[in-house]
Amino acid sequence: MDYVSLGKTGPSVSVIGLGCMGMSGMYGPADRVESIATIHAALDAGVTLLDTGDFYGMGHNEMLIGEALKGGQRDKAILSVKFGALRDAAGNWSGYDCRPKAIRNFLAYTLQRLGVDHIDVYRPSRLDPDVPIEDTIGAIADMVKAGYVRHIGLSEVGSETIRRAAAVHPISDLQIEYSLISRGIEGEILPTCRALGIGVTAYGVLSRGLISGHWQKGAAGKGDFRAMSPRFQEGNIDKNLALVEALRQIAESKGASVAQIAIAWVAAQGKDIVPLVGARRRDRLSEALASSNVHLGADDLAAIERAVPRDAAAGARYPEAQLVHMDSER
Repeated sequence: MDYVSLGKTGPSVSVIGLGCMGMSGMYGPADRVESIATIHAALDAGVTLLDTGDFYGMGHNEMLIGEALKGGQRDKAILSVKFGALRDAAGNWSGYDCRPKAIRNFLAYTLQRLGVDHIDVYRPSRLDPDVPIEDTIGAIADMVKAGYVRHIGLSEVGSETIRRAAAVHPISDLQIEYSLISRGIEGEILPTCRALGIGVTAYGVLSRGLISGHWQKGAAGKGDFRAMSPRFQEGNIDKNLALVEALRQIAESKGASVAQIAIAWVAAQGKDIVPLVGARRRDRLSEALASSNVHLGADDLAAIERAVPRDAAAGARYPEAQLVHMDSER
């Protein structure tokens, strides 16, 4: 495993990270034993960056990771935690709260659930429209001074917000969706991060399995986020799977899987970009990690661009009700 600094001021992390959200029901039922085994396999392979959110499974994901880190595993991990998203007892989303007093509360519960004394990278999951970003970052900075947080990150925010946040405290990285079919950051957001020395942790590199090469039409069941995701809906799914088949031809010519080509493409966009893979099984993790053995030359990248042109995806990456809350989309 190779390692890279997460931005100019962030920690050293593995060049590929593990996103743990899918282990807590967002994509349908997950097996607890297999999830923990996958986290252990990732750590054993040298993966250090584990990403979660306190609202994933309403605390379930943090407790799962906490269990996996028992027995001396904590020192192997760089924990990245998002906060601020609110849910009700039925599991519905009900907005965001990034007030300083709320942050102190969220962090206290996170430390307890994870069973740790500090968080390596702590970040608001979205911009709270009712709270200036300066207040949010300032509150986390107080937690840095107190020793409960090591670094501050951002998630799904636009260029102006990134600059305002960085003026308050050094920002290690921006977590944002980036894949062959989600390339919106290339316009203003990625150049802003690079100008400020801020790294990018890219989630959704396989677009929630859509461009993994494994997805089959109609596979999303009850409780699976993809059942309401626009790109998986009738009228869009067939067009998007056609892109996958075009990508498959390139993958076969390289002796790689579709998923490996998609992950390798993200990694090839710059050493300041760390792909997060959402594997929740050891076989999927092994496939993802093998993407580091796939070398994409200029001809390969050009062929991929022809197979999956920018803006070729059918449908938005989130339902409209969620997009309106995303500063990165403005």
